[in-house]
Amino acid sequence: MRHLISILLQNEAGALARVAGLFASRGYNIESLTVAATPDAEVSRLTLVIFGDDGVVDQIIKQSRKLVDVIDIAELTRREHVERELLVARVDGAHDRIDACIAQHGARVLERHGTNTLVEFTGRPDEVDRCLDAFARIGEVSDHARSGIAALERASVAVV
Repeated sequence: MRHLISILLQNEAGALARVAGLFASRGYNIESLTVAATPDAEVSRLTLVIFGDDGVVDQIIKQSRKLVDVIDIAELTRREHVERELLVARVDGAHDRIDACIAQHGARVLERHGTNTLVEFTGRPDEVDRCLDAFARIGEVSDHARSGIAALERASVAVV
């Protein structure tokens, strides 16, 4: 099963490595990992996506809470949440076909050089997959980068 985990941790050297190491030491490959500072410069939010057995993931989460750098941890998988991912792709092809695809998916042009168009798209991971597939059908996607998932619990259910 897919697990989406949000961790608030101290923004200091080695904190990320300790948390990621805990998952890796249990044999779990991290599918997606994003980390960035929060409004509090001393705290970072780490968002992980892993696939695995519910019981084992629950145990890893309990063990993660014991790490000195971890302030809070929540599995968002079964909670109401919003998740987004950024795609930047280099597409080579006819501008009119690329522009139609951009309009259909709500992407935007970052730059153009000859038949090469650099595009940006932000959406849920499944939407990013569909957008990337659409670009591949109308041109050559010569390169792309995905940011990994950023997620927050919905404000209507978040504890404040």
